[in-house]
Amino acid sequence: MKFAIALGLCAVSLAACSTEPTEADTAPDPDAQAEADAPSEPRTLVAADFGELELGARIEGPVGPEVEASIVVDGRSIGDIVSYVACPAEYDECDPEDLPEGTVYTYVHTIRPGVDAPNDPPFTRPVGLDEVLAATLFSTTRTASGFNGAIGYDRDQATAALGPDGEIRVQDDNGTLAWRVIGGDGWETGEPITVFWQSTLPPEGPAEAYSLRADEKIAMATGPFPPKQDDGS
Repeated sequence: MKFAIALGLCAVSLAACSTEPTEADTAPDPDAQAEADAPSEPRTLVAADFGELELGARIEGPVGPEVEASIVVDGRSIGDIVSYVACPAEYDECDPEDLPEGTVYTYVHTIRPGVDAPNDPPFTRPVGLDEVLAATLFSTTRTASGFNGAIGYDRDQATAALGPDGEIRVQDDNGTLAWRVIGGDGWETGEPITVFWQSTLPPEGPAEAYSLRADEKIAMATGPFPPKQDDGS
């Protein structure tokens, strides 16, 4: 009888032990963790035509309704950028302090490679200007806070600059936005292309938050940009 009880206790003990996690079960999987921490691939978005947008009044920022600045690398300019932020079409005045939370603001940027008009104060003029043979990418360098998914470019301008085979692919790259030239005969000196994106946040002010890639150079550009959100974006 004692022998039977001992066997039963042994079986119970073994069953209990079999339900406990082993060291192999609890050890982290480095491959799975690396995959979770890795940034996701850029997400291609549907590009709207800027020419079909109806916009309202523009925000009057610290330098006026438009911000004009140089696109600069190593102290030299490779282009010019003119930016503004507009309210929805129903507003004939655009003061974010008077508008409800969630109002959609349209950020508009016209980029001209290889051309540089005089800048608005307080932006200084670069020491020189370089022509551009092929600009390939315009992007934000920070997370586009409040981005609502609406993005695009002026298709007529893009066709004029790139030719009928040209296309601009718009992408969300882990929170930053990108307009990438695909095909065509090149985005060259003096050819303007207007791009836009929308946010539910008004601009905090001009910021060096944009970039243009051209002729194997990466140049920085200043334009209106929304503030960082509480989550750090």
